Amino acid sequence: MALFLFLALVAVVLGIIGAVAEGLGYLLIIGIVLLVVDLVFIAVRWSRRTGRRPIR
Repeated sequence: MALFLFLALVAVVLGIIGAVAEGLGYLLIIGIVLLVVDLVFIAVRWSRRTGRRPIR
């Protein structure tokens, strides 16, 4: 969970810097891609976790 929060924070910071600084639009794109990868990562972890519960 700490990795998810760290990557989300990095994505937001890169997005803000890329949007504000002129000529650094690639940082905005990297931030967006990183956020999407982070959301996919957490979705895969949650889907794996739900499949391991024993049936009672």
